[in-house]
Amino acid sequence: MRIVLQRVTEASVKIDGRINGQIGVGLLVLLGIESADTFEDIEWLCNKITKLRIFNDEAGVMNLSVQEISGEILVISQFTLHASTKKGNRPSYIQAARPEVAIPLYDNFLHTLSQSLGKPVETGIFGADMKVSLTNDGPVSIIIDSKNKE
Repeated sequence: MRIVLQRVTEASVKIDGRINGQIGVGLLVLLGIESADTFEDIEWLCNKITKLRIFNDEAGVMNLSVQEISGEILVISQFTLHASTKKGNRPSYIQAARPEVAIPLYDNFLHTLSQSLGKPVETGIFGADMKVSLTNDGPVSIIIDSKNKE
């Protein structure tokens, strides 16, 4: 699994012109699922997301997690995070999991992340054409890949 994690002051997702998910201060998570992903990837990534200390404390130091600030999370599925651009100018998405594999992993990811956060997370709709709006705070954007645990 690969994510782009963005610290936001607000974020929302519209589908067919209507807001499907919306948060205030917290994290926007763009989630890409590949065929080789497992439930171990989900557990590791959800733990990392909720405990990553990227929010400012009273001294202005990034020392607090989304849990510690009682922040919110918006998750957007994004298969293009697994684009390969090695050859030519048209990306290949062969690494991205097919829906029959990705949807159960996506649903489990949402459930596990909600449990780890201690409250529901907001979402888009898997496979939908979504319009995502956000105000990146900092900006702080971090890429995390469960297959490359640095």
